[in-house]
Amino acid sequence: MSTAVPSPVLLAIAGLFALLAIVFGVSGLRALRGGRVLALGARTLSALLFLALAALCALLVGATQGYRALTREEVACEVRVEPTGGQSFRAHFTFPDGRQAVHDLTGDQLYVDAHILKWKPWANLLGLHTAYELDRVAGRYTSLEDERDKPRTVASIATPKDLDLFALRRRYAALAPLVDADYGSATFVEVRAAAVWEVRVSTTGLLARPKSDAP
Repeated sequence: MSTAVPSPVLLAIAGLFALLAIVFGVSGLRALRGGRVLALGARTLSALLFLALAALCALLVGATQGYRALTREEVACEVRVEPTGGQSFRAHFTFPDGRQAVHDLTGDQLYVDAHILKWKPWANLLGLHTAYELDRVAGRYTSLEDERDKPRTVASIATPKDLDLFALRRRYAALAPLVDADYGSATFVEVRAAAVWEVRVSTTGLLARPKSDAP
C-alpha cells in the first residue's frame, strides 16, 4: 500500500474555499471600520462558512492518506509463506510502495482483511473514488475447535496515520452524505508448504492467488 496521492480537485476546492474565507474576512474588517454592522455580520458568517468548508476538504485529504484508489483488480500485497513447524508459519509481506513486514503466525491458514470505502456518486466529482487499505493479518485454524482453544495471532498491516476516514465515518454522522458504504473484506488460504501469494483487491473484495512466476 502506497500513500494515496491527494485528490487535486479536492485540494483545489479546499484552496478556493480558503481564499473565499480570506476575501470575506477582509471585507468584514472593512465593514467594521465603516461602522456597517449588518454587513459585518453577513461577511463574518460567510467567512466562517467558507473556512469550515475548507477545513472539511482538508480533513478529507488528510484522512484518505494511506488508502489506494480502486479502479480495477490490483495487487494489494505479495506474501511469501514458510511453514515453521506444527501449526505455525512465517509470512513475509511486500507492499506496492516497497514497504516490507514479517509476521510469525499460528494456524493452518493465512488470513488478511481490509477496509473498503465507497463514495456517493456526487463525491466522485471531488476526486474521491472507491478506495481500500489493508488492515490486519492473522493465523486462522481450519478446525473450529482449534480456533476456539488454541493460541491466536494477529497483527496490523495498515499504514500508520494521524487521521483515518474509516474511523471518522463511524464517529461522525455528518460524513454520512459522502460515504455510500464502508465495510470490511477478507480472504484466507491454506499454508501447506512454502509458497508466494498475491493478495488482490477488486470491486467485489479481497482474493488471494498463487503467484505464477514464484519459484
